[in-house]
Amino acid sequence: MRRSVGALAAALDAAARDARAIPKLTASEPLDVGTAYRVQRDVIGRRCARGERLAGVKMGFTSRAKMIQMGVDDVIWGLLTDAMLAGPVLEVSGLVHPRIEPEIAFLIGREVRSPADVDAAVAGVAVGFEVLDSRYEGFEFTLPDVIADNASAAGFGLGGWHDPRAAGDLSNLGMIMEIDGRVVQTGSSAAILGDPVRSLRAAARLAHDAGIALEPGWVVLAGAATAAVPLPKDAHVRVTAAGLGAAEVTTR
Repeated sequence: MRRSVGALAAALDAAARDARAIPKLTASEPLDVGTAYRVQRDVIGRRCARGERLAGVKMGFTSRAKMIQMGVDDVIWGLLTDAMLAGPVLEVSGLVHPRIEPEIAFLIGREVRSPADVDAAVAGVAVGFEVLDSRYEGFEFTLPDVIADNASAAGFGLGGWHDPRAAGDLSNLGMIMEIDGRVVQTGSSAAILGDPVRSLRAAARLAHDAGIALEPGWVVLAGAATAAVPLPKDAHVRVTAAGLGAAEVTTR
């Protein structure tokens, strides 16, 4: 018997809370993209019912190579909550497959209901990181699976905010990710749709299409500048972007 959206969301929510991998949803039943986004919203709704608050949007598949790999021609997105914001120390034992990637982040300064308004609504830009954690066995999934799993979102961290006018052109910032002082990834913000601002605009478009306004104080994670790497326990991670400083976290 085909499971309901609520049943699928409950399975993913339990997997995240218990740090327990489950078979991908499409292994046992059909799942299309539209239904997958309904599952995602249900999962986030459960988190908010437990006291979490929406804090922003994360973008996925923002590299052309990843789009080709997944057979898609558009980005995907997930939702962030305040509980996902990492402090100076991040506990990774509660994650299934923790990975980390460098990001460019935008701070929304005023409500955005039309995609045309998003550029003017940006109050800050920062370097950041996203912690990924697929809840599926073997970190294997199809497009609908990853959408339902909130685009693998698990956590995020930010460096200091910069005035977007002073930050200038974001289209080709050199970015470095280090773990315990060793460089593990280097890249450019150009890997994010050629310019992170394009990803910001895509976030506003997808939010509008879903009937969600980007709220003041929300964060938009524009996407990864490099491939994600495994996030080990008892490690210090530092992500830098030219002109934007650094974002750091220590795991335990």
